[in-house]
Amino acid sequence: MAFWWPLLVLAAAYALCRVLLLLIPPTVPSMEVDASDVLEEVNQNKEDSFIYIPRKGKAAQTDKVRCYEPATMKYLGYFPALTPDEDIIRDTGKTMVDASLGEIMTTCEKITWLLDEGEKWLKPEYRSCGRSMLHKRAKVEFYPLGVIGAIVSWNYTFHNVFNPMLAAVFSGNAAVIKVSEHASWSGCFYYRIIQAALLAVGAPDNLVHIITGFAETGQALVSSVDKIIFVGSPGVGRMIMQKASETLIPVTLELGGKDAFIVCEDVDLPNVVQVAVRAALQSSGQNCAGAERFYVHKDIYPTFVSRIVKIIKSISVGPPLSGRYDMGAICMIEHSERLQNLVNDALDKGAEIAGRGSFGNLGEDAVDQFFLPTVLVNVNHTMKIMQEEAFGPILPIMKFSSDEDVIQLANDSKYGLGCAVFSGDQKRAIKIASQLHCGVAAINDFASSYMCQAYNASSSLYAILCRFKYADFSFSVQSLPFGGVKDSGFGRFAGVEGLRACCLVKAVVEDRWWPYVKTMIPKPIQYPVSENGFAFQQLLVETLYGISVWDRLRSLVNLLKMISEQKALATRKKKPINRD
Repeated sequence: MAFWWPLLVLAAAYALCRVLLLLIPPTVPSMEVDASDVLEEVNQNKEDSFIYIPRKGKAAQTDKVRCYEPATMKYLGYFPALTPDEDIIRDTGKTMVDASLGEIMTTCEKITWLLDEGEKWLKPEYRSCGRSMLHKRAKVEFYPLGVIGAIVSWNYTFHNVFNPMLAAVFSGNAAVIKVSEHASWSGCFYYRIIQAALLAVGAPDNLVHIITGFAETGQALVSSVDKIIFVGSPGVGRMIMQKASETLIPVTLELGGKDAFIVCEDVDLPNVVQVAVRAALQSSGQNCAGAERFYVHKDIYPTFVSRIVKIIKSISVGPPLSGRYDMGAICMIEHSERLQNLVNDALDKGAEIAGRGSFGNLGEDAVDQFFLPTVLVNVNHTMKIMQEEAFGPILPIMKFSSDEDVIQLANDSKYGLGCAVFSGDQKRAIKIASQLHCGVAAINDFASSYMCQAYNASSSLYAILCRFKYADFSFSVQSLPFGGVKDSGFGRFAGVEGLRACCLVKAVVEDRWWPYVKTMIPKPIQYPVSENGFAFQQLLVETLYGISVWDRLRSLVNLLKMISEQKALATRKKKPINRD
């Protein structure tokens, strides 16, 4: 026992030091960002600085991208439109908690991972040379592609800008980010932060560009870069692919999902219910990796639904900066209408609303900018809510009776981005997840491919907080790739795979013992090929890859014998003939 005590003390001291290191901020250049015109609202005039509700059929803008906050419809300002033909543009109206958790925390974790491990994964990676090339050294090298283009969605304005930009710049590329027209104000504001950071470290100020505009802007970007990353819908993703095919540039597509949230009968129900609500309502449900289909075992279905409904009914919805609200706004009015149509379709086909949240103090017209969190029961796969990506705060809950049943249900979708499986038996949860057709899986957690770092002290700290209930929702493992299959797209961003996807991957082979051992073509297969060239090659293959050791040894002996005989024959031919 005395032998183990020093080791335990050293291990505890090491863990404590790693945690304390988190409290020491890194030394970085100081930077200032001019935000006076947006924070003090100096670009707002008296005519436009009021609470504004856009009316249907309003005349289109021709030269400006006008920006409004969806939670209050307050005028934020405008930016020159690179292309015309659009009306009014608004940014997201999420709560401060949603923004900090889904945007700031994930981006900080990505930066931390890049600084800790990114350089290691871009260094040459040595590979096996195989049996026939033992005298060689093989490696993979990673070079910048040039200019990485990204067309990103409006739901995570901060993270969606910094995620592709960080990977592109860290791997040696320039980056051009086309933000959604619905996130023009924040995107252009973040550009100032990026420019200030580039200035602080002495990097070229044109290394990163953020542009805003409409469809024509996106098409021009795809035609002008060396790789394109797209985050959006399957329909637009197909258009991106078609445009990219003209220049044959690589494409990464993340096209949303219809993630399954599976709850077995042996779970810790109070904890899982809280995770389920966060999984559905994060960013008002406008989350590509959000839980959109809930499958609960029949034995706990009534209890699960009653607990969910109790929480949902306690949730208040309203402008986050106007009071204490649990959930913010829907970005676009037309999207609120689409969500209601999905609910109506389900109700027409037999579903029931088990519970909804409540509105805060909203103006009459502003109600259209919000959608109450809604719990649907008695749902089935004939309903659009179980097939189409909702992208909103709706929880359709369906019961299942067996593992085989829920696997079939979860795979009955055209999407394949992620899944979450909960069970008191971890092996059972892993087995279920392994049979689901998706690119991201979380076991007894939700979207955990978005938070704690592998082999990083920050993940250990977060795990400790989770253990003691100070935190219970991990949102990103930045060392892992992110992406899906089927209509959810292909390719990966984030993690090692995403970082290397921004690179030209080059295979390199060099002599291991140069200049002492060099490559030489064996005499029998040199041009012109000798009569026994094929026999030589056949023996060489059998020597290297024969089934048994004896087969290889026998072929090696015959191979050496052939080489020696050919050398002896060549020597006799070179000797002068004595005619005396």
